[in-house]
Amino acid sequence: MFDQKLIAGMLGFNRLIHILLSLALAFACAMVIWDAGDKILQAWHAESAAQAFFHAFGSMFVLWTLATLISAEINYLQTGTVSARVFVVVALIFVIRELIVRPLQTYASSSGKAPPFDPVQYGLLLAALLVIGIVYRLLSDTREHGQMNDNTQINMDA
Repeated sequence: MFDQKLIAGMLGFNRLIHILLSLALAFACAMVIWDAGDKILQAWHAESAAQAFFHAFGSMFVLWTLATLISAEINYLQTGTVSARVFVVVALIFVIRELIVRPLQTYASSSGKAPPFDPVQYGLLLAALLVIGIVYRLLSDTREHGQMNDNTQINMDA
């Protein structure tokens, strides 16, 4: 009897935490948009279009990540499960960002603050992108064929 009440209370508390997390993610999106707009305007007024582009570009990836996490929270609040694909997508976003930003930082850095371009490290990022892409595709295939199993979804209520 006590166990059932404790479990029900913990499930309610868990739901409250996820609602608060959803609100925090929405607030974070608003703050990223505000901050990006402010930095872009500052860079633009300083006549540094390249810096404005970098700020906009970096903010786009942060917003993409936050949107992915918000989608996962919506799915969790509706179904009680979290897809493993969410974690793969976040990793994919990070690797894509690194693949794009690293060469641009090296090229745009006239002061020498950015580290020199390292082809080996870039090759490792490409290999990571390939592996993450394969994992994403495998998870997508099982989802499309209706073969959901414990490896592709995590039931957070269990």
